[in-house]
Amino acid sequence: MGRFMQISEIISKRYVGKEVSIRGWIHRKRSSGGMQFVIIRDSTGIIQVAIKKQNVSQKAWENSDKALIESSVAIKGVVKKDERAPNGYELLANDIGIISFSESFPITEYQSAELLLDKRHLWLRSQRMTAIMKARAYIFRYTRQFLDKNDFYEITPPLITKAGGETGANLFETNYFGQKAYLTESSQLYAEAMVPALERVYSFVPAFRAERSRTTKHLAELWMVEPEMAYFDQKMNMELQEKLVSYVANNFAKNHEDLLETMKVNKESLLKVKPPFKRISYEKALEILNEKGVKKKWGDDFGVEDEKLLTEDEEKPIFVHSFAKELKAFYASLNPKDPRTAASADMLGPKGHGELLGGTEREWRLKELLERMRETEKTKGIKFNMENYAWWIDLRRYGSIPHAGFGMGMERVIKWILNLDHIRDAIPFPRTINRVYP
Repeated sequence: MGRFMQISEIISKRYVGKEVSIRGWIHRKRSSGGMQFVIIRDSTGIIQVAIKKQNVSQKAWENSDKALIESSVAIKGVVKKDERAPNGYELLANDIGIISFSESFPITEYQSAELLLDKRHLWLRSQRMTAIMKARAYIFRYTRQFLDKNDFYEITPPLITKAGGETGANLFETNYFGQKAYLTESSQLYAEAMVPALERVYSFVPAFRAERSRTTKHLAELWMVEPEMAYFDQKMNMELQEKLVSYVANNFAKNHEDLLETMKVNKESLLKVKPPFKRISYEKALEILNEKGVKKKWGDDFGVEDEKLLTEDEEKPIFVHSFAKELKAFYASLNPKDPRTAASADMLGPKGHGELLGGTEREWRLKELLERMRETEKTKGIKFNMENYAWWIDLRRYGSIPHAGFGMGMERVIKWILNLDHIRDAIPFPRTINRVYP
């Protein structure tokens, strides 16, 4: 059939009247007498193919008539303009080859969310999921692009670790050749080890959270980008975060109008995402929530509904900063002017999309870090296995410096940018509290 072209290539005036060959899958089909109209899709788009019985061989006609939705095919034909066709162009076929016949496709037009999750391996072919997966790839690309342009080095930390966070309660435990180990919930500690060598680093790897949460923003397996920066304070940390998020949102809006149209996302809403972002303190956030009828006191954390109330009128992300120290991890530095609070900030997505990323200044002084760990043991009733943290504590013994960092949940960013109802659609094969198949 000659050189195969992608569908997006031939959707243009310059190919009208020319013969081309395409490969793809049958997306839709209908027949009328000696005529078949077949919608073919590939990774770049769809096109209508008109098959006239007299224009193809008997075998090609019979195979085409037999082929069901999702059969893979190769087609040669002449491009013509037709305003009635989905993209304004049609392919008048003169040869059809069947690569593989499909059985009756188990997904029909109206299906439950559970069935679509059970058949995720097939539902990924839908136009909606194809658009989301393309968007995911571009959002990953722009995230890396920004960090690479700003002199960061990408690092590759281990995903199996002995250092189990504060309690290990939210970690997946594994038997590592007879030793207790965990799937990582964050690569921060290893990123900190790379800072004295490279100064600005980021990891871009999966993270695992054993939280028994059923909200629309929680996954058990997710992807995180975690930058760590030498000599950064919390102000610099927040400025970098808003620049990164703006860069990703703006570039996606400028370069992918087709995906925005498919997902019904307003381009202008993403172009408005520019620094600076609104900053409110944790204390002020408590006041706002109390004014809105939610009883909150110092030390209370924010849930999904609280985050919605804080961001329901916002057009772009906001920061909530200076959280009560007990709400942040033991490695967060305390604010010198108010030691009740940690030098921390969470970025919340607008319109109730919730936390996109969280960052802190790290406690870089040995004495203060050990005090924070002892205080955490006392107030939270846990016991650190100091042997597992010895290497990380060592970083404070040998040329320690002030530094800061943050973790950005990529699926949460995708959920916000595409305005998805549930985070599970932001990842190809979601892992949630009740799903580990397919």
